[in-house]
Amino acid sequence: MTDALKIRLWNFTYLQCLDLLTTLAFVAQGVQEGNPLVRFAMESFNPVVGLAFVKAVAMVMAGYCWYTQRERTLARINMFFAFIVAWNLLAMIMNAGAKA
Repeated sequence: MTDALKIRLWNFTYLQCLDLLTTLAFVAQGVQEGNPLVRFAMESFNPVVGLAFVKAVAMVMAGYCWYTQRERTLARINMFFAFIVAWNLLAMIMNAGAKA
């Protein structure tokens, strides 16, 4: 495994943790999950279990990217999840401002 691919995999793992935490935080504030598949998983189980399941699937997909040496794909997915984390933070800020 190249060093760049290893870094991208660690970045992906970090972004998944941030996404998990920010999603749980904004759901706790009463903001509804925007992704219909994630929302379905969270409603089918309890929110933590559903979200953990979705994150486990994401990690398996990242493992596939690592195994097949798809560094560019993993880099693009990282950019997408960095946007999602920023979106989650914005949703929490907007929700807090609406309640004030």
